[in-house]
Amino acid sequence: MPDDSPAIEVRDLVKTYAGVTAVNKVGFTVARGEILGFLGPNGAGKSTTMRILTGYLPATSGMVNVCGLSVATHGDEVKKFIGYMPENNPLPDDMRVSEYLHYRGRLKGLARAKLSIRLDEVLELCDLKRVRHRIIGKLSKGFRQRVGIAEAILAEPPIIIMDEPTIGLDPHQILIVRDLIAGLRGRMTVIISSHILPEIEMTCDRVLIINQGRVVAQGTPADLRREVFGHSSYALEISGDLEAALPEVLAKVEPTLAISETGVPDATGFRKLTLATSREDDLGEALLRALSADPRLRLRALTRVHPTLEDVFLAATKRGWEAIDAPKPTSK
Repeated sequence: MPDDSPAIEVRDLVKTYAGVTAVNKVGFTVARGEILGFLGPNGAGKSTTMRILTGYLPATSGMVNVCGLSVATHGDEVKKFIGYMPENNPLPDDMRVSEYLHYRGRLKGLARAKLSIRLDEVLELCDLKRVRHRIIGKLSKGFRQRVGIAEAILAEPPIIIMDEPTIGLDPHQILIVRDLIAGLRGRMTVIISSHILPEIEMTCDRVLIINQGRVVAQGTPADLRREVFGHSSYALEISGDLEAALPEVLAKVEPTLAISETGVPDATGFRKLTLATSREDDLGEALLRALSADPRLRLRALTRVHPTLEDVFLAATKRGWEAIDAPKPTSK
């Protein structure tokens, strides 16, 4: 694969089932060594897209290239480039951990001498050495998920695709899996589908949001905040001359600063206000100095508001629904 080619390239991907469109002209690329978060509501088309990428499901139309090869025409070769961990990963309950991983390694074509060394590396990386001789059916959900990840990375494929890798895990187990995935950055290209948005934000380099089979937003979390919200916000708790003094002070700090929300006064006369501006750089220090210096105002609190990935997700999917539900122009 050429050094400058993406690990995954998708263009105009379409998948229909009995006349119902599950994936509708989806397009995106994933760079080598990148970790991509793949988000969307239930039924949005995430799992269908992942199955097409892995060659388990044929596309109706469109182009999908993996490591420079077409999935449609080189499906068997493409599967060698991908480690896939599906949602509710099926594992044999009657096999021991090391026995199962050795079996999977042989199926993936690893030579016995290399497999022994690689098996120890993967058990160490996934913190499975202490349970290597345990029967899989007697393991906790967290250990079973790690066995699934170990199997996906065993043959050192250039691409890993994980569908809900942290589903059903407790916070401690999620932290372990998150660190494990982050450790793959730069070594493998990783696509993760998850409903645990804080984990996606902390783990992924870039995020792609899909709704009703369409891509409604993609970019880094910071890029998506700018794209979806288009402004920076600050929360104030303030009292005094809010009609004349406050707009005057705000205009001196930054002309685009405007009051977007106004709360009611509390028992001490302070109001909670929200300011919005198109400026992306931090104006907190300038605001603090200017508001504190004006004798007509009393500032009790000032905080820059950072929209979470959950805020971005909800706004982007809502925007996607509105675009889908918008009335179509009628021909005259």
